Amino acid sequence: MSNKILILGATGNVGAPLVKALIARGEKVKAASRSGKTVDGAKGVVFNYTDPSTFGPALDGVDRAYIMLASGSVDSIGLLMPVLEAAFARRVKVVFQSVFGVDADDSIPYRQIEIAIEKSGVPYVILRPNWFSDNFHTYWKAGIDHGQIAVPAGDGKSSFIDARDIAASAAAALTSTEFDGRAFNLTGPQAIGYAEAAAILAKTIGKPVGYSAISDEAFVSMLTGAGVPADYAGFLAAIFHPVREGWTAAVTSDVETLTGNAPRSVETYANDHISALKS
Repeated sequence: MSNKILILGATGNVGAPLVKALIARGEKVKAASRSGKTVDGAKGVVFNYTDPSTFGPALDGVDRAYIMLASGSVDSIGLLMPVLEAAFARRVKVVFQSVFGVDADDSIPYRQIEIAIEKSGVPYVILRPNWFSDNFHTYWKAGIDHGQIAVPAGDGKSSFIDARDIAASAAAALTSTEFDGRAFNLTGPQAIGYAEAAAILAKTIGKPVGYSAISDEAFVSMLTGAGVPADYAGFLAAIFHPVREGWTAAVTSDVETLTGNAPRSVETYANDHISALKS
């Protein structure tokens, strides 16, 4: 009988702590990535969203899968649905990393994917994380290095969530049937704006960090100038619209429902990642 868990994006911000958490629980894990390397004792398997020949070997012997789309891609339906259909055909339970707020409109591509999962007949859990706290030491690190985070967020607030709390939520969903058939909106403990986040980061790393609320056009220009593909730069600009509208300011208790623990604050995130933020 199958009793393995497949983790897509196993070397990423969510995947790596998720693999570690599952191994600690005694689960058998297949860590999928483009390199196929071993992750924290989990068997590595090569996986590529654009190469269907990798789907079968990745799903072989698996009864549960954590499915998400790696950053840098905009065609969520085109890349994710073939993978999901392969999982559905094998009756694999799907824990899907969606996006906060997509349930507001069924025409949103990620919501269309959720609907397909809901109609598939397989056990599922949908996780919708808000903006990651971890973006500050990945996407916005160059700005922090120059003392200024420049994004088109206006005065909007977000309940930033630590990737470790997403991973813990996913581990709970993958190792229990208690949450099957449900969707969870994952947030941090409070909503703050980018100016407040910048002040927290400045205090943590001991150097000035400010915030500039720039236009979408200036943001796209900045990203493309740094080598980001134009379509993905436009996508990143577009997803700041909900921030400016206040739609990302909601706070839920879903992380605690899933994990039994309160989510980490941005202050906790910053203190725990000080070396990454300062390097």
